[in-house]
Amino acid sequence: MARSLLDPRVSLVSLRPATARSAGDEGPQPARKKGFAMPGSGGKAKPSGTKGRRKKGTGLSAADHGPLGRSPGLEAIEARSRLGLALAGRLRESDVTLAWKRAAAEHHPDRGGRHDTMQAVNGARDVLLGRGLS
Repeated sequence: MARSLLDPRVSLVSLRPATARSAGDEGPQPARKKGFAMPGSGGKAKPSGTKGRRKKGTGLSAADHGPLGRSPGLEAIEARSRLGLALAGRLRESDVTLAWKRAAAEHHPDRGGRHDTMQAVNGARDVLLGRGLS
């Protein structure tokens, strides 16, 4: 008689009738899974979904978020553009001072510039160098 899938004694995996194994049965043993931290291997299992990867950070330190750092804020970007400096990247204090001197020479009221423009140039320098009204 042919076996059918409806027969409850037939396993879908092996097509042999399912029988209980005795302790003395020397049939083929199931292969053990290999790898790190497998359950039952003595190691700690990782929670599912982590895949062993760390979260990536921005790679920026706290100093990089300041006005002279690599990732300046909006106010610092406006100040940089006012002085004609690069909008991103690190700046030195001497770079800011040199750019301020060039802009001050161009916009100074004694040399034909406007007073409010010179105030904006001075304010940009103060923002980049951290000189607030504190």
